[in-house]
Amino acid sequence: MLGDTPNAPVVWRRSRRFPGVLIQGDTLSSLVVLAERGRAGDRDALEQLTEDLHDLLEVYERALERYGIRRPYVR
Repeated sequence: MLGDTPNAPVVWRRSRRFPGVLIQGDTLSSLVVLAERGRAGDRDALEQLTEDLHDLLEVYERALERYGIRRPYVR
């Protein structure tokens, strides 16, 4: 485990090249609901989904930086 942020711990399985973010089931369900509402035209839901995903990415990137691991993508 590389980070222990509530609802978004960063974990690294030996079988994988890069770490990942573990998303709790209730959080995943909420993200899906926001995506569905966004697809139906709810701009507020789309903005919330975007913000939530950016927050997860920030948690991930901070954990990678803390351990000197390069990102698996270009940003």
